[in-house]
Amino acid sequence: MLELAGITAGYDRRDPVVRDANLTLRPGEALGLLGPSGCGKSTLARVAALLHRPDRGTVTLGGHPVTGFRHRAPRSLRTEVGVVFQQPRLSADPRLRLRDLVAEPLRATGRREGADVRVAELADRVGLGADLLVRRPHEVSDGQLQRACVARALVLRPRWLVCDEMTAMLDASTTAALVAVVDEYRAETGAGLLAVGHDPVLLGRWCDRTTHWSDITAP
Repeated sequence: MLELAGITAGYDRRDPVVRDANLTLRPGEALGLLGPSGCGKSTLARVAALLHRPDRGTVTLGGHPVTGFRHRAPRSLRTEVGVVFQQPRLSADPRLRLRDLVAEPLRATGRREGADVRVAELADRVGLGADLLVRRPHEVSDGQLQRACVARALVLRPRWLVCDEMTAMLDASTTAALVAVVDEYRAETGAGLLAVGHDPVLLGRWCDRTTHWSDITAP
């Protein structure tokens, strides 16, 4: 399971944006976290993805308490979580072609062998043609770039996915396509999904259950 217990986090210890949050995600489950903009959902999502150290509380991943975050997290835990952010242009290196963007986690973890085959497989899955893979972020649309970011999140075959407002900047057709990609991956692998958003209709259709921000945090 992915468990967050008593999480207090933010960017100023005197004024945290998340206070005493508790959340449990079971293997294979799709959990929607619903809340208004600015409430702290994204910060909690980053904690769940091991990208932000909480001020207080514990994160347990697959029965293992997490003691390091970001690059200090053990590789065995860090590679178990794939994450997709709301704004693809802020999460993509503008110098990389899309094929290198998708392959980035493979190269960072020393898994270069077979990278080209894996990238081609995922590009086809998310709907990126070969002509787009040779382009850089500024040469493609937001939707095309987010497709590459979803492929990047899946490239290490994670056991957990954190999608933070993944579709907020996308049109309806791209939203449906990428939700379908995530659903297909989960069906194949049994991966758990934490989908963060403010659209109750989307989360209601996408997730097995939805919890509201006010139900998991202290007032």
